[in-house]
Amino acid sequence: MTSVGPERRVLVVEDELLVAALLQDMLTDLGCAVVGPAARVAEALALIDAEAIDAAVLDVNLNQELSYPIADALVARGIPFLFSTGYGADRIPEGYRGHTILQKPYHGSDLGRALTGLFPAWPLPILRVSPVRGAVAW
Repeated sequence: MTSVGPERRVLVVEDELLVAALLQDMLTDLGCAVVGPAARVAEALALIDAEAIDAAVLDVNLNQELSYPIADALVARGIPFLFSTGYGADRIPEGYRGHTILQKPYHGSDLGRALTGLFPAWPLPILRVSPVRGAVAW
């Protein structure tokens, strides 16, 4: 279920305020409309039910709460997503390893490439890393 216009609606699930703000800036620079951010599983699930969403960026660990129920809800709706994590891919359970994993810290260009992988027919602009925004860190 993707939007008919060029702007993709991307759900942001991130519990760190600064990281969520940087991620929102990067997504906006990539031409995306941001849904959220959600910092808790219940909050994200409510947004999935209430909003039109084309894709999602999920932090794996949300203040000791794991985002896998959100991933399951997105899979059930056919909505592509990627995981954003400071942990290695080996810490992701086997059943979720087929999804894109974006390793923190990352730059906007990394995010752009990862999202383009979710939407191959939708090229995103190349982001230049600004000294003000820099890399997403936690």
